Amino acid sequence: MASIIIRNLPEKVKENLRVQAAQCGMSLEAHVRNILHNISGVDHPKEGGDIVDLASLYFGEANGIDLDLPDRGSGRDETRF
Repeated sequence: MASIIIRNLPEKVKENLRVQAAQCGMSLEAHVRNILHNISGVDHPKEGGDIVDLASLYFGEANGIDLDLPDRGSGRDETRF
């Protein structure tokens, strides 16, 4: 995914977008992303459907970071009775 920084945006514009986002129950970032999707003519990513497909779309190998998972032990001594 690409990132974009918008400089010299009037504070009133940002505040209006923030209020609109809150009214829609969205974050400012998600709201602006939605606006940009709508005016760019690019299709939105597939919504709904299989949760596994949706998770793969957003969290698949191309979008994630491979981390080594630590052991799942509790790190505490075993309790003896």
